[in-house]
Amino acid sequence: MNALYTSIPGLQQGLQQQMTLRDLYIPPPPVSHKWIAVRPRFEQFHRNLALTQNQQQDALTIYTGVVSCLNRNYYGTSSSTDNSFMVGSWGKATAIRPPRDVDLYFVLPPAVYHRFEGNLWNRQSTLLQEVKTVLSRTYHDTDMSGDGQVVVVRFGSYAVEVVPAFLLQSGQYWICDTHNGGSYREADPWAEVCHIEAADQATNHNLRPLIRILKAWQANCSVPIKSFQLELLAADFLGQSPWRFKDFFWFDWIIRDFFAYLYHQANLFVVVPGTHELIFLGDEWRSRTETAYYRAVKACGYEKDNLVITAGEEWQKIFGQQIPRAV
Repeated sequence: MNALYTSIPGLQQGLQQQMTLRDLYIPPPPVSHKWIAVRPRFEQFHRNLALTQNQQQDALTIYTGVVSCLNRNYYGTSSSTDNSFMVGSWGKATAIRPPRDVDLYFVLPPAVYHRFEGNLWNRQSTLLQEVKTVLSRTYHDTDMSGDGQVVVVRFGSYAVEVVPAFLLQSGQYWICDTHNGGSYREADPWAEVCHIEAADQATNHNLRPLIRILKAWQANCSVPIKSFQLELLAADFLGQSPWRFKDFFWFDWIIRDFFAYLYHQANLFVVVPGTHELIFLGDEWRSRTETAYYRAVKACGYEKDNLVITAGEEWQKIFGQQIPRAV
């Protein structure tokens, strides 16, 4: 067993024994007498997390409307797609139901950058306020704010977070940071997308389902960790997992082992793809991770013994009602 898990007392020997038992089921036989609910439970859970067609269409309608508004002002066109792209969970195809904010980059003309260089104080704050003003001409009655790196437009179903950006010759972007008098920060959203895509392909397309499941835990248990941090941590974990090439039959153990892995990442850093920025993880989320781990261990034991309802009740303490209690 990987030494990573040994500092959670009293569990290493039991997990090793379970691994030996589960190895007898590689691949699982046509009629399995153990773990009968794992595959159907996690398959249904993943389906329950998928965005509906209406949710996707709603987000696309809002996105294209915002982009069209900005293009009319900054480029003199009515294009609903040019000079923009989705980032965050929508851009990485890791969004879950219920849907969260739509994040988009809007690439401004270089002339706008030079125009704001004449400002003596916090060019970035002034730029965000201009973008907010442009959007407010179309969306008169919509609540908006501009601060930090984004302009937030709060629609009824979604909030859209617009990141004004300038394309650099390197292929990266400058984005606004209004703090401490204002500055531009380098960002590489395409490197983040490519990182998730490559890691997903390298793990039998198990990474995106794992990320979606972890976001359900994050939402259900109010875990104070950012989604993009969870994505990077999930990619790192799954790349090392002995179950990374398996299917949903193994997701009970994948989930359990991820919580053990995450527990040991407290006060460490993740590296942002592209820019190699170090992001401190802190430890505010650690107690919730420990709780989730022990509940997952219990659920895994119930799954092995085909105590389907009892396992489902334990999983629901972690993930909420979207994971089925019975299958």
